[in-house]
Amino acid sequence: MELQSKNDIARTLRGYHIQPTSQRVEIAHVLFQGAGDADTDHHLSADEVLERVNADYHRVSKATVYNALRLFEELGLIRVVVVSSSKVFYDANTAPHHHLYDESSGELRDIPAEEIDVSQLMPQLPEDVSGDELDIVVRIRGQA
Repeated sequence: MELQSKNDIARTLRGYHIQPTSQRVEIAHVLFQGAGDADTDHHLSADEVLERVNADYHRVSKATVYNALRLFEELGLIRVVVVSSSKVFYDANTAPHHHLYDESSGELRDIPAEEIDVSQLMPQLPEDVSGDELDIVVRIRGQA
């Protein structure tokens, strides 16, 4: 989903039943800038979101950013990609896909869903449950 104007962002937030406060609009604007560009993957940490929002907007607190990110994720507006216990990214691309994480550079890139056959990876589940989704993060380390 690519949202360029702040009016589009406010409309989208309302569509997800999110009150479009000025802070939430600014946070969403940062998350969706460049999302959908074929040349770039758009994955940001909470600290990167905070830094970019505060570079263009008057002060937004860290708590406000975290609360907005949690709300956006809970309602399906963004995805959370957990690379490690200390490295979490927020992804504006909610379509099915996987990720490639370069531990040397800290870069996270998309892997199209069709490039990995997940049918062979899903474990046998108990009869009373169904698999919701399978997120794959492939970790690589660039050569120095």
